[in-house]
Amino acid sequence: MSKPSKFSFYVIVAILSLAAGVAYKSREMGITTQMSSTDRKAGADKFFSATLSDLNGAPQAMSKWRGKIVIVNFWATWCLPCRDEIPELIDTYTTYQQKDVVILGVAIDDAEKVASFHKEFNINYPVLVGEFDAFTLAEAMGNPQGALPFTVTIDRSGMIVDTHLGRIKKKQIEEIINPMLQ
Repeated sequence: MSKPSKFSFYVIVAILSLAAGVAYKSREMGITTQMSSTDRKAGADKFFSATLSDLNGAPQAMSKWRGKIVIVNFWATWCLPCRDEIPELIDTYTTYQQKDVVILGVAIDDAEKVASFHKEFNINYPVLVGEFDAFTLAEAMGNPQGALPFTVTIDRSGMIVDTHLGRIKKKQIEEIINPMLQ
């Protein structure tokens, strides 16, 4: 291997290693993105004006969840951190659904794969299929990277109160929603 191509090889390996490290760190710790209050309101408004299909292909207006605490989780069946957090989202929904807390799974994936995954994991909260159009919605809600999983919490007044890039745990969700349940 010539000296320039060897150097290029090492640069590519270094970049890939760095990217893998960042991905791993965000998966383990999560990243809270920063948004201005204007952007938080605009992102929530965009969400509540959206319509996405449910697993049967029926359109669902997001506005029907206005006035509730809404946890929107953008995910995909092929995303390993997404798969890891699903059981905790199921448990969180079981615990808080009677307290006006809604978890919405917005899948950025093929509808058939999502339906199969939904059945396999026995997901108990509403799952919608946004396919790749959902990336635009996620971006408006604070995810310009387009990375998954991405979780957004909206309070009862219709304001985004938290965004979380990477795997989220039940304890983290509880820390966000418990003050709103008082």
